[in-house]
Amino acid sequence: MAFELPAAVGWLVLSLHTGLSLLCAWHALLTKREPRSALAWIGITLLLPLGGPLLYLAFGVNRIRTRARRLHGRLALPLEFGYEQAEDAEPAPPDVPASAGGPGGPIARASGRISHRPCLPGNTAELLHNGEQAYPAMIEAIRSAERYIYLSTYIFGASGAARDLIDALKAAQRRGVTVCVLIDGLGQWYTAARARPLLKEAGVRVAEFLPLRLWPPSLHVNMRNHRKVLVVDGEVAFTGGMNIADYHCVAGGGRNRVIDLHLRLRGPVVGQMESVFAEDWHFATGQALPEPAPAGSGPGSASCRVITDGPNEDLDRLALVLLVAVSAAQRRICIMTPYFLPSRELLGALQAAALRGVQVSVLLPGKNNLPYVHWATRNMLWELLQHGVEVRYQPPPFVHSKLLLIDEDYAQVGSANLDPRSLRLNFELNVELYDAALNTLLADHFATAWERSRPVTLTEISQRRLAVRTRDALCWLFSPYL
Repeated sequence: MAFELPAAVGWLVLSLHTGLSLLCAWHALLTKREPRSALAWIGITLLLPLGGPLLYLAFGVNRIRTRARRLHGRLALPLEFGYEQAEDAEPAPPDVPASAGGPGGPIARASGRISHRPCLPGNTAELLHNGEQAYPAMIEAIRSAERYIYLSTYIFGASGAARDLIDALKAAQRRGVTVCVLIDGLGQWYTAARARPLLKEAGVRVAEFLPLRLWPPSLHVNMRNHRKVLVVDGEVAFTGGMNIADYHCVAGGGRNRVIDLHLRLRGPVVGQMESVFAEDWHFATGQALPEPAPAGSGPGSASCRVITDGPNEDLDRLALVLLVAVSAAQRRICIMTPYFLPSRELLGALQAAALRGVQVSVLLPGKNNLPYVHWATRNMLWELLQHGVEVRYQPPPFVHSKLLLIDEDYAQVGSANLDPRSLRLNFELNVELYDAALNTLLADHFATAWERSRPVTLTEISQRRLAVRTRDALCWLFSPYL
C-alpha cells in the first residue's frame, strides 16, 4: 500500500517553500549588485523546491560584512543592501596637485578617497624576485625580531625553503617574541606538508581564516584571505604575490616552479600593513592586538599606500582604484597578471585608453596553472586586440606576478589578480608605489619579460577551431566564479 502524506502536511510544505522562496528572492533582489547574479539566485530560489532557498542561505548571503561590523563594535543591521556607508568612510584630505600618477596627482587623490588611507612619504621599497631573494630576507627579519612578528599568508607549506621559515618562527617564539600566524582555512590544504601543526607544537599562536567545517557550518569556498603580509616589530614589512612554499624557489629547475614578485618595505607604510593584519586577526580570532605606533616620516624616497579589498566594507575599493588609474594614464599602461578576467568596466577603460593613444600592454602566462581561466581569458581577448591593446604570453615557468604600471610615476604590487575572484570574493592587499627609482626597476623588469614573450594576435584568436572556441566560451560563461 502506497504511503500518502496528509493533505495538511503537503500544504504546509508548499507554504513553507513559497514563503522561504519569496523571502530569499526578495533578499537577492535588494542586495545583489549585478542583474545576472540577482536573476540567477531569484530563479534558483523560486524553481528548486526547498533546495533553492537552502542553497541561497548557504552560499548566496554575504555574512562577512555583518560579522566584520560586529567585531569592530558597529551595529549589525538585520538587512544590509550593499550601499550603506561605513562609519569611517570620510574623504582623505586632498593632496597638492602634481603629475597624473604622482603622490599628489589625480590617481592619488581618488585612491585616498576610496581607500580611506593617506599616502605616506618617507618609505623605502625594495623589489624581491622569487623565493631565492624573498625568503632569506624574510628569515633575516624574523631572526632580528625583538617584540613581535605578524604573518598572514594564503598557502604555507612545510618543506624546503618554507621549512626554513618555520624554523625561524619557532626560534623567535622560544626567545620570547610574540608570533602570530594567520593562514587561510582553504589555502592551507593546497600543500601536502602543512605548516600549521608544526607551528602549533612550538607554541606559536596560529589562527585559520574562515576554516572549513561542517559544524557549526562554515563552507566558504569563496571569501578567502589571499593577502600576504609579514610585519616585524613595526620596522619592516613584506608583501606581494608570493605564498610560502618551496615552488617559489625557481633556480632548482623543478617542474612546478612559480615566478613571483615581493616587496620589502620600511617606513610609515609598515603601520598600515600592521593595522590590516590586526583587523584580519581580530576577524579570525576575536582577539585584539596592540595598536601600531603612529606613522612618522622616514628617510626613504617612496610615497606608499596600502589598498585593501574584500567582500566586507572594502568591497570594490581596488576595482575603483584600478579604473581611476587606467582612466588617468597619459602615456602607458603595463599589466602583468596570472589571471586576467577584467570586468566590463575595466575592459572598457583599457579599450578607451588604447583608442586615445595610450600604449596598453598586457602580459599573461603562456601556460597557466588553471587552464580553465586561461581558456576563459582567450574568449574575450579579441575585444582588446581589435582596439590596439597589445597582449603577450610569457614562456614557462608559470609567472604568478601581479604588477600595474601607469606612465612613469605610479605602480601597484600585491596579492590581487585582475579577475572576479580577487576583486569581489577574496580579501586582497596591494601597495601603491610612488617612487621614480623603484618604478624604473619595475618598468625594466616588465620590459625584459615583454621582450622574451610572444605576441598574441587577433588572427590567432579568430582562427581557433570551433571546438576550442566552444570550450573557451563555456569557461568564460562561468568566469564570475573562476
